[in-house]
Amino acid sequence: MNATKATARRAGVLYFVFMIVAIYREFFFPTFMVSTDASATAQNIAAAELTYRLGILISFVTLIIFIFLVVSLYKLFKDVDESHAMLMVLLVSIGVAVALANLRYKFAPLVLMSGADYLSVFTKPQVDAATLGALRFHNSGISLTTVFWGLWLFPFGILVIKSGFLPRILGILLMVAGFAYLTSSVTSMVLPEYRQIVSRIMMPLYFGEVPIIFWLLIKGAKVPQQQG
Repeated sequence: MNATKATARRAGVLYFVFMIVAIYREFFFPTFMVSTDASATAQNIAAAELTYRLGILISFVTLIIFIFLVVSLYKLFKDVDESHAMLMVLLVSIGVAVALANLRYKFAPLVLMSGADYLSVFTKPQVDAATLGALRFHNSGISLTTVFWGLWLFPFGILVIKSGFLPRILGILLMVAGFAYLTSSVTSMVLPEYRQIVSRIMMPLYFGEVPIIFWLLIKGAKVPQQQG
């Protein structure tokens, strides 16, 4: 198999695994936080602590897969435009670092609810409130992380368009998805009262990232015809 096609297939496999794990974590994993009820939030975590910890692990694994994915994509596109390929890697690396830093706040409820002696100065309502506050802080940090999940799609899209071995439309769709992520994240930070409505409007555009996943997974990259 042509080396470019093989690299594209490997990237497609990683992208597909990344997508499945991310979708499962986002939409099918239990939600522990009750945004207006600190006591219920704490009870949810206490009742399923192992599941809560597995959620943290899944988030961590997702970010690790993302790193391997962007390295694979760099190998695929470095000969197309190395500066854009490097920019793609840089944006993902910053995004992963921000996401990992934000993930630390998911551990705060476990520490607060551990029952350690030094926490005895706090009442249960105070511990519950701090638990909810930590999770809300984590959720707020997701908006910053999402900025990078949008930004990296622009150099990625440009690379696809310039490559010649992938359909140009896939690159355009990637940039459309990047615009949607950026719009949603900036709205969440600047105009949070409009976050939900803007997110619903942008939701169909997020799927612009999906076609290239299946193209890489199934078709790989177009191999130039050998001259006779």
